[in-house]
Amino acid sequence: MEAGIVGLPNVGKSTLFNALTAAGALAANYPFATIEPNIGVVAIPDPRLEIIRSHIESQKIVPAMLRLVDIAGIVRGASKGEGLGNKFLSHIREVDAIVQVVRCFEKAPGGEEITHVEGTVDPIRDIETIETELVLADLETVASALPKAERGARGKDPESIARVEALTSLKPVLNEGRPARTIDFTGKPELVKAVKSLGLISAKRVLYVANVDESDLHGTGQMSQRVRDHAATVGAEVVPVCAKIESELSELSPEDKLEMLQSLGLDEPALNAVARAAYKLLHVQSYYTAGPKEIRAWTVPVGCKGPQAAGVIHSDFERGFIRVEVYSVDDLVKHKTEKAIKDAGRLRVEGKDYTMQDGDVCHFLFNV
Repeated sequence: MEAGIVGLPNVGKSTLFNALTAAGALAANYPFATIEPNIGVVAIPDPRLEIIRSHIESQKIVPAMLRLVDIAGIVRGASKGEGLGNKFLSHIREVDAIVQVVRCFEKAPGGEEITHVEGTVDPIRDIETIETELVLADLETVASALPKAERGARGKDPESIARVEALTSLKPVLNEGRPARTIDFTGKPELVKAVKSLGLISAKRVLYVANVDESDLHGTGQMSQRVRDHAATVGAEVVPVCAKIESELSELSPEDKLEMLQSLGLDEPALNAVARAAYKLLHVQSYYTAGPKEIRAWTVPVGCKGPQAAGVIHSDFERGFIRVEVYSVDDLVKHKTEKAIKDAGRLRVEGKDYTMQDGDVCHFLFNV
């Protein structure tokens, strides 16, 4: 699964992407510097891995990974194909969730004025500009899909009937300028399926990254607070980040990085919080396998069953799934060893209907 990083030109989007992925030379700070989407892989900071290794000796740790796509900057009119609108829309359709970088500072760190298409800095306007383009693109999708669905519905096709209901529910909401994700189809799985099949951009979950300056590292300033207030109204999360500082941190040795963090009064790079929040945004979770060769975090969707989780390791594990022996990281902390966990009756044996839990430590048994 992938999260796409989006933002208006010159808000620090590519600086953030490069810092996250340690992608080497930074992209030039010009509108549309990222023409084709760059793809990076980010390790998810997870203290549970070291906790497991403190009790189970192993040669190495392999964290869960997140794929990030740096998508070309968007401007007003993208939904009509203006500028690089067609590229932006095609790239954003392919990702599973959106990380929107929003500028929350008036001047660049050096004191120079920041060029903006509107001439001023307004994070809510920036958010609304992108949201409007996504909604307009979805309106076009809905308008073109509705006639075909109506023809199918006249023939009593169940999928077409569900699609017509979904489309007629979506159209007035989009016309009001509200994104598709604001519609609650809970309890109507056939409509949820219909909406997914449409590939609507404004249905994707969103995380806001408030790009702050060095005087507002915790995002408590007026602009950052406006973003927080907006996010609260749409059920989104906000992570404050100073992209300039994070870029500098990403180039330091571990010792120098720790010293710089301490001087700034930070416990960890803000990018750790971004990675964890983006991981959560994708509605995924981690389970672990642990042995002498490696301790590894595996990524599965929330609600995943045991056989499907086993299949993430290898398709044979899913095909020949028999059962899974599972305990929690908390069990390991309390009882210290797997043998002690078993002796205490905390080692569970689960079958094909088991729903995986975040933080499970698993041994899969299979036969093919």
